[in-house]
Amino acid sequence: MSQRIELVNEMEDNIQKDLDKQEKTYEDYTIYLENLVEKFHCYMSSTNIKANPVIFLLSEHLKIKPIPDTSKPVYPLFTAGQCQNADVAKLLGKTTFSDTKPEQRKIKPMETASTTLKSTEKQRKQAKQKSDVKQTVPFSSYVREYTIPDFDSVYHLSLGKSGRLWVSDDKGRLVKTDGQGNLLQKIQTSGKDCGIHTVTLNGDLIYLDTDNKVLFKIAINNAITKFVETGARLPLCLCSFHISEDIFVGMIKGGESKVTRYNKTGKKIQNIQRDNKGQGLYSNPRYITENINGDICVSDLRKKAVVVVKKSGQHRFSYKGRGAVLYPFGLCTDNSGNIVVCDSMKNTIHLLDQDGQFIFQLLTGQHEVKLPRSVCVDDENNIYVGQYNTNALKVYMYLQ
Repeated sequence: MSQRIELVNEMEDNIQKDLDKQEKTYEDYTIYLENLVEKFHCYMSSTNIKANPVIFLLSEHLKIKPIPDTSKPVYPLFTAGQCQNADVAKLLGKTTFSDTKPEQRKIKPMETASTTLKSTEKQRKQAKQKSDVKQTVPFSSYVREYTIPDFDSVYHLSLGKSGRLWVSDDKGRLVKTDGQGNLLQKIQTSGKDCGIHTVTLNGDLIYLDTDNKVLFKIAINNAITKFVETGARLPLCLCSFHISEDIFVGMIKGGESKVTRYNKTGKKIQNIQRDNKGQGLYSNPRYITENINGDICVSDLRKKAVVVVKKSGQHRFSYKGRGAVLYPFGLCTDNSGNIVVCDSMKNTIHLLDQDGQFIFQLLTGQHEVKLPRSVCVDDENNIYVGQYNTNALKVYMYLQ
C-alpha cells in the first residue's frame, strides 16, 4: 500500500514539475511582451517619427515572437480493482462474536435528591471560579531584560536547546544568544521582517534566503546545507513542528499565498491554500507556529487576522481581534495550547485559547511594551518579547 501511495505522489510531482515549467515559459513570454510594449512606446515617441508625417510599417522595426508552444499534461488513468469480501477481510481483518458469557451488572444505589443538589451546587461554584479566573487575570510580572548588540529592532525569535535563542531583525541579521544576550553565532541572510527562522526538534536551525528562494539548514555542528528550494514562489516565513517534525513554509507568488508542508528530509507533502468554499486562506502570511493539537496557526497582516487550520488543512477559525482592527505579527503557543499573538499597532499581546476565544491581554503599554513584533514562550512560561525600533528583549512571567 505504501509503495502505491509513493508511486501516486511521484506521478503528482512529475505533473507539477511539467506545469511549473510551462508556467515559467508563459511568465518569460509575458515579460518579453511587456519589454516589447515599452520598446514600442519609445519608438513611437522618437523625434524621427514625430517629424515625419509618414508612419513606417512597425513590422519592419518590431518583430514579435510567436506564443511558445506547450503541451497538455498526460494524466494517469485510475482503474478500479476487483476484489471479493474474503480479500477485504484478509486485508483489514474481521470481527467475530466471543463465546464469553456476559457478566451480571452491579447497579449502584440511587443518590438522594439532597446529594444530587449538593453536587450540582458544588459544580456550579467550580464553574464560576473558572469563569472568574478567565476574567480576573494574574498580570504578567517583569523578569529581566537584555539587549541584542548591533540590532535596532527584534522581528523574530526561535527558542533553541539549553536556553539558546535565535534572534533576527529586518535587515537579514540572524544571531544566536545565551540567556544574558551574549552573542554565540552570527549569520547574514536576505530574510526580511517575518518569521524567517525556526529550530527543529533535534536543535538544527532552518532559515530563509528570500532572495534566492532557498531554505538552509544549520546543524548543531554548524554544517550548512541547502534544505529546500521554493521555485517561483517567494518564501516569507516558516516553522518546524516538533510533533510531526515537518516544516511549514508560508510563501507568495503573484498575489496568491499558501502554506506548504515538507517532511524532515525536505520532500513536499501538502499544500494549504483554500477553504472549503474555494476562497484563499492567506493574503500575506508573516509568521507560523504549531499548536499542541496539531493546528497550524498563521498571522496574516494583510487579512489582519490569525488564521488557524487543522493539520489536514481544513479551516478552523480566523481571529480578527476584539472590536478594533488587529495588526498581527509574531505569534507562538504555550504548553496549554493557548495562542499568543502580537498586536503591534496597539502595543498589546493577546492570549487566546486553542479554539480562538480571547482570554485576556497578556501585555499592554502599561508593561512598557511598544510595537511588539516577536514573541516566544519557554517551558517555564517565561514570555520573550521583541519590539520594533529597539534592541531590548524583555522577559515576563505569566500564568503563575
